[in-house]
Amino acid sequence: MDRSETTPGPGSRVALISAPWPLFDRPSIQLGTLKAFVTKHLPGVQANAFHLYLKIAQAIGYPIYHTVSERSWIAESPYAALLYPDRMDAVARYWKRKGRRHPLLRSTDFETLCRQIQSASHGFIDAQDWNRYLLVGFSICLAQLTSSLYFIREIKRRAPGVRIVAGGSACAGALGESLIHAVPDIDYVIRGEGEMPLVQLIEAMRISPHRAGRPDIPGVICREETPAEDPDHQVADLNDLPVPDYSDYFRDLDASGPRHAFLPKLPMEISRGCWWNRGGSGCAFCNLNLQWRGYRAKTPEKTIQEIDALVKRHQVLSFSFMDNLLPAKDLEERFSGIEGLGLDLRLFAEIRAKTSRSVLEAMACAGMQEVQVGVEALSTRLLRKINKGTTAMDNLEIMKHCESPDFPNVTGNLILGFPSSDSLDVAETLHNLPFAFLFRPLKGIDLWLGYGSPLWRDAHRYGIRVQGNHPDYGHLFPPAALKKFRFMMLGYHGGVKAQRRMWAPVRKKLAEWRAFYERIHQGPGFEPILSYRDGKNFLIIWERRPDDEPMTHRLKGSSRAIYLFCETQRSMAEIADRFPQFGEDRIRTFLRMMVDKRLMFSEADRYLALAIPQKPFLSMRA
Repeated sequence: MDRSETTPGPGSRVALISAPWPLFDRPSIQLGTLKAFVTKHLPGVQANAFHLYLKIAQAIGYPIYHTVSERSWIAESPYAALLYPDRMDAVARYWKRKGRRHPLLRSTDFETLCRQIQSASHGFIDAQDWNRYLLVGFSICLAQLTSSLYFIREIKRRAPGVRIVAGGSACAGALGESLIHAVPDIDYVIRGEGEMPLVQLIEAMRISPHRAGRPDIPGVICREETPAEDPDHQVADLNDLPVPDYSDYFRDLDASGPRHAFLPKLPMEISRGCWWNRGGSGCAFCNLNLQWRGYRAKTPEKTIQEIDALVKRHQVLSFSFMDNLLPAKDLEERFSGIEGLGLDLRLFAEIRAKTSRSVLEAMACAGMQEVQVGVEALSTRLLRKINKGTTAMDNLEIMKHCESPDFPNVTGNLILGFPSSDSLDVAETLHNLPFAFLFRPLKGIDLWLGYGSPLWRDAHRYGIRVQGNHPDYGHLFPPAALKKFRFMMLGYHGGVKAQRRMWAPVRKKLAEWRAFYERIHQGPGFEPILSYRDGKNFLIIWERRPDDEPMTHRLKGSSRAIYLFCETQRSMAEIADRFPQFGEDRIRTFLRMMVDKRLMFSEADRYLALAIPQKPFLSMRA
């Protein structure tokens, strides 16, 4: 039975929609948070959350959906073809070119896939009486633009009088302004954090359902008037947010039957914004915090209570923290508290490279299985240009810690071709890469210029000229429509081809790294490439080699002590102060030998031992 048959009338019903292509195996945190906030502050309003991407994933099959959802340009293609049917052939050619390296995409007929998606989309749309909704809201983030525009158009065709509001990261700032002027079917745009403006908009519409024009609500814009800047409309204290309501997602998943069953991961947030992005001068390429002002975080107690509540409510043990950056403070306390729940959790988070080993230990004990680290470069010169606030040694250190089977696996990217990077950055990267071969490979990615990023705001500093929307949007949108939109990804000129040529050796080295790592780990189980066993007054280091017996290195007495002291990076001054009896010259000779053998890494007179203890660290801790 249609849910709308048992729910109240249009004065007290709102729909919240997340269109493809978020990851299907988790509910939308945007919808869950908004629904819970609306329910808390407007108890007389029923908010129906439609995690629509789950229905599309079930219609086309989870494997193809997952593959598409991981590639943002590919993901925008099917609904672009449905939005503009006369461009089907052009978009199909673009899809084929972008997906040629993936077997599943190569074997998928684009037009057939589009027909499947269209049929499933219309099935959902036609099952609802949209006239019964006071408001229909869309959360639009990365890779959700064309799908959201398609559903907005089709809903408006069926219910011309229903009010449509769009929000999300793709609606921040000037992006939202262009959206409302380019799409007549959108009535309102929330161009910042959504909870408070949405509740105020619903309240205003309940008082005057047929109102037109600007509702005079901070953060909400319409075609009639677009203020240059909105006053603050954020939730001041994140601890006041209710636990996200994912009930609609689980109801839909349960109703889909055993053929589509799986155990979802639950998204949750500890914080909003980025504490590293002080005064808007964070990582040069980043535009992930456009919709937020400043940095806010929940207390450790709130974090722990929320996890406990979600586990009890949904009987799921896997969580993904959606924070752009976890809080700098209280992380050990937070994760020790999570461990104290006594739950066998599986967690994921994004963290900075400077995260200490003690924090990683607390995370591991709480159930953290994977972390994405903001590596971005293995050249300290380049990291300064990117304004990461880290060094190549910081990156290698956290990669080393996370190579231990006890600690969470690490994933990360290397940006290739960052504007203003030069041959010295490339040379430093190539020098450092062999030391990184010991650890899980990083993924090389091409830079994309994001609207609102420091790189975009200060383009001349990096020697580039912004050229409007990214040229790939030209494959998705007709020229007339393209002129109306301002998209999240932008194009630029300034040494792009030269950068690609300059970084080609690094790209090749990354492929060698992946091949080497996969080759040496092709057998059962997992054993680090470089590890040690401690004999109290001596140390044996094992260095695994492909197609050969391990090479061993024995360190005795003071050599062992110095090596273990450098398990976390140490300056020469720290080492000399700790071992004054040996003299700096003798210590330097030993350290130089260790670096030459790639058993240690050195940078700016700092040293890091690269071997990992064979004995599980957490069992030693216990």
